[in-house]
Amino acid sequence: MMNSGSVKITCRDAVIADMAACAGILNRWIDATPWMPRVHAKAEVVRHYRGTVFVERAVIVADREDQVAGFLALSTDAYITALYVDEHHRSAGIGASLLHEAKKRAPDELNLWTFEHNTNAQRFYEREGFIALRRTDGENEEGLPDILYSWHAAGGQRA
Repeated sequence: MMNSGSVKITCRDAVIADMAACAGILNRWIDATPWMPRVHAKAEVVRHYRGTVFVERAVIVADREDQVAGFLALSTDAYITALYVDEHHRSAGIGASLLHEAKKRAPDELNLWTFEHNTNAQRFYEREGFIALRRTDGENEEGLPDILYSWHAAGGQRA
């Protein structure tokens, strides 16, 4: 898949060796996000991605310029449990490419949670056809308010 900047974006199934890059993208996002508390040490995030995320979920990585530029983790019940794009690769179509791959794997429905403070993510998901279903006051390990979003294939969206 090509983006508007004509730099090739390739989405593929992750391999175990990609997990350090995925954890690094997440760790850098946490460090750069003022409202996001760090609840796990960086090394613990790497261990979690290698030992749990990679084992229990389908992980798709997006390669750009010969490096992992972003990733998406998809559970067997069609929940996107992670979608992160490294800062210097944002606004290049990587998130949309990853979502397109997830929609191929779960063609009827996808669900995800995003933090209420993450207004950029909310705009992105809404632009990609997701609708907000409910909100919480922070029933997650970070203790932050969040929003459940859902996407349904054409004709199947709930209002």
